[in-house]
Amino acid sequence: MKELDPLVFLAVFQEMLGPLLWVLILLALGGIAAFVALLLKERTLVSRRLVRAELVGLVGGALALVLMAKVSSSGFTDAGGPADWFLIALVFGVGLAGTTVLVYALAGWKSVLAGRS
Repeated sequence: MKELDPLVFLAVFQEMLGPLLWVLILLALGGIAAFVALLLKERTLVSRRLVRAELVGLVGGALALVLMAKVSSSGFTDAGGPADWFLIALVFGVGLAGTTVLVYALAGWKSVLAGRS
């Protein structure tokens, strides 16, 4: 493969995840939009909410690894080289960050709609 084609990645992820791919993409885009809208409304990050969201993000990272193991034909014992371990760390990091942003946005909007800051 001489060129990096995003459509190839899309086809591979579609084959691995099926319809779940589109659910995850919509969830990610919705979470980012809710997070940005919350930041524009509040104009600050609430540290207590962020720490709680980060703790939940650890669970999200672990669940991302479980999902990766389910949809791939190999497990964690098959990881041999640095590229494999980098990919495992990347999947955990994306799951952690995505869950943190989503939980922070949901908790923030819940707080805003309830009339608290």
